[in-house]
Amino acid sequence: MPTSAARRRPAWAGRNYTLLTASAVVTNLGSHGALIAAAFAVLGAGGDGGDVGLVAAARTLPLVLFLLIGGAVADRLPRHRVMVAANAVNCASQAAFAVLVLAGEPQLWQMMVLSGLGGAGQAFFNPAAEGMLLSSVDGEQAGRAFAVFRMAMHGATLGGAALGGAMVAAIGPGWVLAVDAAAFAVAAVLRAFLDVKHIPPRVPGGGVLADLRDGWREFTGRPWLWGIVVQFSVANAVVGAADAVYGPLVARDHLGGPAPWGVALAFFGGGTVAGALLMTRWQPRRLLLVGTLCVFPLALPSAALAVPVPVAVLCAVMFLTGLSVEVFGVSWMTALHQEIPEEKLSRVSAYDWFGSVALVPAAMALAGPAETAFGRPEALWGCAALVVVVTAAVLTVPDVRNLRRRTKQVAGALPGAQEEVGDGTAVG
Repeated sequence: MPTSAARRRPAWAGRNYTLLTASAVVTNLGSHGALIAAAFAVLGAGGDGGDVGLVAAARTLPLVLFLLIGGAVADRLPRHRVMVAANAVNCASQAAFAVLVLAGEPQLWQMMVLSGLGGAGQAFFNPAAEGMLLSSVDGEQAGRAFAVFRMAMHGATLGGAALGGAMVAAIGPGWVLAVDAAAFAVAAVLRAFLDVKHIPPRVPGGGVLADLRDGWREFTGRPWLWGIVVQFSVANAVVGAADAVYGPLVARDHLGGPAPWGVALAFFGGGTVAGALLMTRWQPRRLLLVGTLCVFPLALPSAALAVPVPVAVLCAVMFLTGLSVEVFGVSWMTALHQEIPEEKLSRVSAYDWFGSVALVPAAMALAGPAETAFGRPEALWGCAALVVVVTAAVLTVPDVRNLRRRTKQVAGALPGAQEEVGDGTAVG
């Protein structure tokens, strides 16, 4: 007999989906405040923009190195166990980072090591989490389910960024890092209750390398998939450098410190919430074409920081950017859900994550030297230009323009196979 809470939930919001959403909200509340805290912890210890970039790169480099292994592991082991173990690693690393900062005068290498440990945990968590989420919903309401999930997640981002910036200003970065550690602990408990009985047992294969080769064939056989991942390999790198390195510096020099920057990031989160809300009602037929067109505004925040514009204008730009990019995010998850076989979701997700963050460590590390060589405004204009160029380039891929939403999941169908869509037309 279903409980009253279960009866109130939509049919697509099952137990796993609800637990995944709740745990994502908890971690996002902590993590987005911690991103601001880490940057200002480095600056507070006497570091400069280059040091902020090094700490950010130290987190991303292990993420890149271990992502593919993390994807293969998540398709071989129960995904929820991988997620819980990764959360425990993140909890420990953030707790140690907090103690280090609260004790006073943390060394740069210590912050880099702890950031790297957290990045390694995320390398195993991300493919497992995405595979678990994609397998938790089915049917034609999948797009709406992903939109609601992302709306909740980004709502937590909004709150986490705003609270994080304010808390860093009020009580210091160490306590914000401690809150993030506690959030990971709570999320690990929630994820321990995920049910994986509905997922078919994995057929024994030839080992991790064979799994990776199989995932690579799935990845490279779909031009829309690898084309967009290459696009975001560049876009994420330059946007990450702008947000993690240049943003705090512009905030310190022109906007009044961490609190206004936290508010601007919160407006980006608010835009993503609005975009996800829009996608609960709107289901564009050519989902990747519409989604990719909505990536162009991702260049706007870098341009706004390059000017730099007043805080109010920056907040408006961040809101618009968040809204438009979220249209892409929901469309992307829907495409993966309908096109990729369930048993390969984490491996394909790992290649997606790997490509999307592969250049981020280099961009973070080079952000400081680029500022020295060219100047901060020029470096930011370069970030904006690269986003526009790679987004225009991916629109030349026919599958990006032509892939259409299906009413039923047909994961495993060969690229080019025809399937009826909502209006009865066939797509190729």
